[in-house]
Amino acid sequence: MPSVELAQSAVDDLDELIRTHSLPGDTRARVARSLRPLGEFPQMGPELAGRWTGMRFVLGPWRWMLLVYVVLPDEGRVVVVTIQDARSVHAPTTVGR
Repeated sequence: MPSVELAQSAVDDLDELIRTHSLPGDTRARVARSLRPLGEFPQMGPELAGRWTGMRFVLGPWRWMLLVYVVLPDEGRVVVVTIQDARSVHAPTTVGR
């Protein structure tokens, strides 16, 4: 079972979303719960395309929150690389529009 980790960039993104979106105090715990299944099912999120090729995403505790991750099977790790607001024009799902 791979470990699930957050890259510093994802931590920074989450901190920014907490600040700009006035998210509740338990946001980090909610995100952790959303990521928990990746430890058992690392391929569960759909693959992304374009500049995000090789990455996958799952939704966070809110439908608009994308948790973008990469699976590193040789290292036994799943690493969340960014956390984005899917409503943003810069979100991974809007690539190529």
